[in-house]
Amino acid sequence: MALSAAALAEEIRRRRTFAIISHPDAGKTTLTEKLLLYGGAIRSAGSVKSRRSDRHATSDWLEMEQERGISITASVLHFEYQNFRINLLDTPGHQDFSEDTYRALTAADSAIMLLDNRKGVEVQTQKLFSVCKKRRLPIYTFVNKCDRIGEDPLRLLDDVQAELGIDCFVSTWPVRREGRLVGVYDRGCGKVWLYEEAGDHGRSRPRATLVHLESDELAAAIGSEGVEKLSEEIELIEIAGSEADFDAVEKGEASPVCFGSALTNFGVDVFLERFLSLAPPPSPRKTTDKVIEPAAHPFSGFVFKVQANMDPRHRDRVAFVRVCSGEFEEGAEAVVSRTGQKLRLAQPQEFMARERTHADSLAVAGDVVGLLDRGNLRVGDTVALGDKIEYPGVPRFSPEHFSQIHIEDALRRKHLDRGLRHLAEEGTILLLFAPSITGPIPIVGAVGSLQFDVLLDRLQREYGVSARLEKLPFHCARWVTGPDDQIEKVANAYGRRRVMDADGAELILFDNEWTLRRSMEQEKDLTFHDVQPNTSVDA
Repeated sequence: MALSAAALAEEIRRRRTFAIISHPDAGKTTLTEKLLLYGGAIRSAGSVKSRRSDRHATSDWLEMEQERGISITASVLHFEYQNFRINLLDTPGHQDFSEDTYRALTAADSAIMLLDNRKGVEVQTQKLFSVCKKRRLPIYTFVNKCDRIGEDPLRLLDDVQAELGIDCFVSTWPVRREGRLVGVYDRGCGKVWLYEEAGDHGRSRPRATLVHLESDELAAAIGSEGVEKLSEEIELIEIAGSEADFDAVEKGEASPVCFGSALTNFGVDVFLERFLSLAPPPSPRKTTDKVIEPAAHPFSGFVFKVQANMDPRHRDRVAFVRVCSGEFEEGAEAVVSRTGQKLRLAQPQEFMARERTHADSLAVAGDVVGLLDRGNLRVGDTVALGDKIEYPGVPRFSPEHFSQIHIEDALRRKHLDRGLRHLAEEGTILLLFAPSITGPIPIVGAVGSLQFDVLLDRLQREYGVSARLEKLPFHCARWVTGPDDQIEKVANAYGRRRVMDADGAELILFDNEWTLRRSMEQEKDLTFHDVQPNTSVDA
């Protein structure tokens, strides 16, 4: 039975849908597991401190992820915490798979920016922050690894403000004794949370006690000199630190900052509660011709990810749909805007890494549901009941690595073609075709070279195809629009090659950035796109 308008609005208000952005090795997988631990979704966190450990992160499900100890696919993790319904869009930690993170950010309402307290803002963080800023996503910062001595906290905040152009205000502050993290000062209540390790290497929640600055408990924990030093730091925070401006946070112009350690769980609980209280519920979404409110009827959403072979026994495909408006109605007949095809909303799925179950729980705006797909859906497709609407396409970025693929066994050609098509539809690689007298030659493009390793591994494991790659001498590409004769002229010059993507859009491959810049300067009648036309990074 459909919800009343008031009940639907209340359910949407409970939703928090977010992604975590970070540089590799900042501790994203560990923090993700600790959020699941606090949310009751797992009983024990499988710390990834040792990559040789036989324990694997809850969010890592591909065999290659578990073998290498890295996250290379996006997954969706659902859990409840203090009357909030949380949808955590877990994203690849390795920089070669940043495009999967870009796509996940289109489905997020906010982002957690995770920083290493020794390194501050790093290259990958800057790239992902810029995408969040373009999408005007609120950003909440967690400075991780404070169980180790790192950069001076005030200097680190200055660096964040200088490098990212975002105002920072302290929400919690690290409390130490002789360099060892023992708690966090909570600026909101003016008290200190002291933690006692559970003795299981961070696999369970530590005991936390809230104490006054003048309390005997704090003096016993950090000593009189420690209390004096903490008081001086708090005074500096109040003098130098900006006050909380929540309007600026909502616009992505300011960020609350918490300190802690995902490894030991110190400060994670305070950060999670502060984040959930401040992060926005689902907001109105733009379509190509109007704005749709999250509580508006009927159901609508868009596909931000397609994943093949989550269960290799069934060779299935799952399309991840971000619900943008209304209530998901199982069994209803929706329309795919790109094709006009009707699609029955059957067997919605919920996920915890590879494990999945039928989505018995209510799905409303802000939630993510998985739809079993027979090849009818692509990344960026809008799925809706009622009148035809179309949300902006999910951005597809130009690749930087290119290879031609070869197989030894010609009898496996059909298997190769099917595998390439499926993996391209997922976004694992960009499938391109170069014209030739014998027919189109498939070329695979990737943002990072490790994507090629995943391609070969999955072709072998999931499609039984043994293939090899021949690296091509191109390092950048652009989609090109304009007069065909001009495109042909540019493509025929030295160090370039004309190709098409699976949608028939024209691209030119370039051997280096200088060749690309020269072509852009000389050919004023052509438009060069670093993102696939008809898609956008902007909100």
